[in-house]
Order: sequence, then structure tokens, then C-alpha cells
Amino acid sequence: MSLIKMIALGATLALGLITSSAAAEPMKVGFIYIGPVGDLGWTHQHDVGRQAIDAAFGDKVQTSYVESVPAGKDAERVMTQMALSGTRLIFATSFDYMRAVQKVAKKFPDVKFEHATGYMRGPNISTYSARFYQGRTVIGHIAGKMTKTNIIGYIASVPIPEVVRGINAAYLAAKAANPKVKFKIIWVHSWFDPGKEADAANKLIQEGADIIMQHTDSPAAMTIAEKKGVYAFGQATDMKKFGPHAQLSAIIDNWGPYYVKRVKAVMDGTWTSKNTWDGIGPGMTQIGRFSDAIPADVKASANAIKEGLAKGTLHSFTGPINKQDGSTWLKAGEVADDATLANMDFYVQGIEGTLPK
Repeated sequence: MSLIKMIALGATLALGLITSSAAAEPMKVGFIYIGPVGDLGWTHQHDVGRQAIDAAFGDKVQTSYVESVPAGKDAERVMTQMALSGTRLIFATSFDYMRAVQKVAKKFPDVKFEHATGYMRGPNISTYSARFYQGRTVIGHIAGKMTKTNIIGYIASVPIPEVVRGINAAYLAAKAANPKVKFKIIWVHSWFDPGKEADAANKLIQEGADIIMQHTDSPAAMTIAEKKGVYAFGQATDMKKFGPHAQLSAIIDNWGPYYVKRVKAVMDGTWTSKNTWDGIGPGMTQIGRFSDAIPADVKASANAIKEGLAKGTLHSFTGPINKQDGSTWLKAGEVADDATLANMDFYVQGIEGTLPK
């Protein structure tokens, strides 16, 4: 064999090894979390979804995450580092990351971004969320039926449409079940602050609430409810171990199937920018096991509501519904469209207090 042929053969073999090595490289998928994985709520449940990717694809995919990342420059830095390290798909799992995702995505057009609960898309940005408000319709009904004091306490996080929508859905369902119901709402202006959440739960109980709802991420309120002998609902995940007697049910965020589907789309080249907003029907929003403390008839009516929402024969926002100021929002039989729900910035009639700006 001539020297030239030997060199050519060596180059071919080397190229083959490089190509084989590149083909064997796992696809990198990154997650950025607003809270700690140990929050046992919102972030924990997203990480359960990340683990579903690992289970589905094995060594074909390499997932990573960075937890407790504030919005703004920190989020930009983390996502930029992910992109520079060869990450092909980044899940930004908080509404607060919206501006950062927009900035970083423009710098890395070949990287795919998935933004949870956001509304700003781009050629390489998809948005996704769950219809949590459907879950709050179910638990609102249970709360309205179960309260003895007719006062339901609600711990709210940040006044964005998602949270306001949840409060309104829970209130309307509770009021329909029990016209005497009143909501007391405390805004803690944080997604994850166990101290503030515990203080809010204690204050609401002192003010007569015998059932606590929350749109915050820690099990602090559930722990207080268990200690004080009142009822509560798990948020984003099942929190029964923190309130074995207190938890009536839970709204569970089931992200795994969506994450697996989107990773596969990137792998097979079918990923496109789109918005996904799924609820009880597709299974992205799930209702936890009903406590034995809930009477059989209430379980039956709650299940009927859940099934109606899943099938689309029932809607959480069906008129007549007025805004807090008494003005008409939805006429009798009228159903709120998604665009209206996505931008909800008002309380419905009957809720007391001022909505923070």
C-alpha cells in the first residue's frame, strides 16, 4: 500500500471515529428553576418532569438544571451558559423568565426554548402552561361544601393573570356550592417563601378560615393547617405527608409527558414554535386523591365537575359573571375565551379587597 493510500485510509478511519463519537453524544437538555428543587411544590414537580426525560431516553439525552435562579440578568447568564455548552433545548420554568428567554433566544437561534406560563413566543421559543384554574374549580367546590365558618383563606403569590385566574375560579366554584362563602386573600409577593407562607396561613386561621388554599410553592401552609386542625389543599404536588389529616386533595402539575414529547420533537426534527395550554382532559392538570374526610356526596359532585371540565361540557368561567365593580363580564351562558383568560387582571364580583398591581 502506498504512503498516500495509507494516509487516506487513516483519514477515513479517523473521520469515521469522529462521526461515530458525535453520533453517540447525548442530546443536552437544560432546565432553569425559579425555586429550589426541594421546595416540594412547583419546582419539585418540574424536576419530576425532567426525570421523566431521563427515564424515557436513557443515555440518548443528558439533562441538567440550575435551581433558585432569580429573574433578569441571572437568568440570562444561566441560559447563555447552557447554550454555549451545547444545550439544544432549554426549559425556562417560570413566568418571571419571559424577558430573559426573549433576549437569549435571539442570540442562539439554533437552540430551542420552552417557556412555562409565558405568552411571548419566537421562531425558536414555544410557550406552555397547564389550566390550573380547572383544578381550582374542583377544589373550590369541595371547599365551599366543607367549610363550617364559611371563610376560606387564600395565600396568593404574585399578581399575574395565572394567579388571579385561579383565585376567581376557586371563588366562583365555592360560591356556587355555598352562597355564604367569603374569601380572605393574603398576597405574599413571592413564589417561594416558607416563612411568609406560614405567617399568612396563621393569620388567615386567626381570622376564621377553616380551609386554606394557596398559589405558593412550599408546604408551609399545609404544615400549619395540620398543626391548627384545619383543612388545606396541596399545590402543584401532593402534600399529604405534610398534612395527613389536613389535606383534602391536591392540584398536581403533570409535566412529564409534555417534556418527553418536546424532547422527542427536537430529536426527530419536528419541533415547531407553538403554545400549549392543557388541562384536566389531556392530563397536564391532575386532581389528587380525595381525603376520607370528604363526604361521599361531595366526592361525587366534585368528580362530576372534574369529568365535565375534562370533556369540555363544563367551563370554569360561564356567565352570568360580573367583575368586582359590578360591571358585566360574561352574560348568561357566555363562556370566557382563552385570550380573555390569559390576560385576566380583575377580581370577580363578591371577592373583597383590592387586587395588587
